[in-house]
Amino acid sequence: MTPFTTLTAPALALPYASIDTDQLIPARFMSRTRAEGYGDVLLHDMRRKADGTPDPSFPLNDPARSGAAILVARRNFGSGSSREAAVYALADAGFHAVIAPSFGDIFASNAVNNGLVPAVVEADAVEAMIAFLVAGPGKLTVDLATTTVAWGKERVAFAIDPVWRTKLLNGWDDLDLTMQHRAAIEAFAAADAARRPWARPRGASPQGTE
Repeated sequence: MTPFTTLTAPALALPYASIDTDQLIPARFMSRTRAEGYGDVLLHDMRRKADGTPDPSFPLNDPARSGAAILVARRNFGSGSSREAAVYALADAGFHAVIAPSFGDIFASNAVNNGLVPAVVEADAVEAMIAFLVAGPGKLTVDLATTTVAWGKERVAFAIDPVWRTKLLNGWDDLDLTMQHRAAIEAFAAADAARRPWARPRGASPQGTE
């Protein structure tokens, strides 16, 4: 993954609570391969009228707000099923950070594993950001190093799990994070092999690698 440090970019307000993963990526599109991409079906049903035509009042359909890389929404964003494609849809549509008062746990974990920042901000500050963005196109700055979000003259803190923050700052996945402890793992494996030689498969190296 690409490391995430600071992003200043156009932002989009999505002033709804409890946007779930089925809304983010409806199940009927789940047969797509990852290579085909999901960006064009992000929030597919929410952004369309009953007759299937685009709803011009829906924020994601506003040409003035195209190119947004930061999404601001209300509480419980990404609740529902565990489908990772919900994160793919956001990433493929160009989003690198989502700001909300709370997130579905599995969604947030999937987001981090795909380089998308799930920034938890107090509800009052989220409402202030939404008001700022609804008033007209605007930019936000998400600074992961200082865990702050800024717009205009305003700046607020956001919360994120420290391990997730470390992974995002370095562009690490779970394996990369584990390998930061490689020396300790290998030392333990060597000591364990000496202490319990009978416990290891025949032909295995002392360090645990074949």
